[in-house]
Amino acid sequence: MTLVECQSMRDRKALLKFYKSQYVRHPLRRDSLSGLLKGLLFERSVMNASIDIRPLMVKEAGEVVMGCVLARAHRMPECLQIAFFESPRPCQEGFALIYEAAVAAAKAWGAREISASLNIHVNYGLGFLSEGYEKAQSFGMAHGAPHVHDYFEAYGFEAVPMVTFHKDMRADFEIMSPRLKARLRERYRVRHADFSNLKDEAALYTAINNDAFRAHPFYYPRIEAEDYELFKDFKYLLKPENLLFVEKDGEAVGFMLWYPDFHQIMGERETVGPWTVLKRKIFDHKLKGFKVVEMGVRASEQKRGAILALFDHCFDLTKGRYETFESGWVLSANTDSGNFGYKWSDGVSKRYKAYVKAL
Repeated sequence: MTLVECQSMRDRKALLKFYKSQYVRHPLRRDSLSGLLKGLLFERSVMNASIDIRPLMVKEAGEVVMGCVLARAHRMPECLQIAFFESPRPCQEGFALIYEAAVAAAKAWGAREISASLNIHVNYGLGFLSEGYEKAQSFGMAHGAPHVHDYFEAYGFEAVPMVTFHKDMRADFEIMSPRLKARLRERYRVRHADFSNLKDEAALYTAINNDAFRAHPFYYPRIEAEDYELFKDFKYLLKPENLLFVEKDGEAVGFMLWYPDFHQIMGERETVGPWTVLKRKIFDHKLKGFKVVEMGVRASEQKRGAILALFDHCFDLTKGRYETFESGWVLSANTDSGNFGYKWSDGVSKRYKAYVKAL
């Protein structure tokens, strides 16, 4: 069993092929992140200018049995990331090689801790699936195998639990009273994104994110060019209604990113790309579920109703169009968001865990 540092184009192509192979020909998984990995491996992403990476593979008898990307973001230099980690079968010997390389890289880069499951930035994924393996992977979330957790637990990593919430959109419900709804609509205005002015809208999204999540675990500040790249690549799958901004006195104070679960129209061999965009146009009526992926409100406006205003508008848009709703991940330690989720949802949909270890 050998560890391969993927420095050559050939090895990086092999790592990308291995990663993609985990998400094709599988009834519950779909490939929605290999495009991001490809950009990073071949230095085609804006983010390459602000991260250091070491792509790794473990081979046994010529076969790739494990892979990941060790990464350090310049704006979060204290953390060495084990990102895009994939291990289709239990292999403690292989993980030992990955772990030793991660510790060595952390020391070389001056990092004080190692994280696992963070894919460069929280906007691109966090958490290994820990409950709900029999359920289909939703767009933008992880799907894996239980043995992945054994690696990190054996090496003394601390688990950071997360949950997602679900709701039956066919049921009769109100998330707030008509009186409260009227009051919120007097205070806030919710508008759809203007994709004809995408660069400015992405910059607004960046500014609110950096204000709202500055104290959030795993988060580090973004720059406008990174979020512009994110939306530029993704906008053909989105409609203006999928990025909502909530305004108070004419100023945007929060946002919500939501969209249909595109995995529902993707085939087992499909990677997100032009074919997915075309299928969205043709088979939009087959999308029965949607996701609220991310929400953020400026610190000065938190706990004042802006979140409710966004949910009110989103549910007005989606009621009668979709049958199910699933949230993005919420840290179990985030009691405000967790309590809100338990209050208005039908319960927990899936559970995930991220891992951290101080060095």
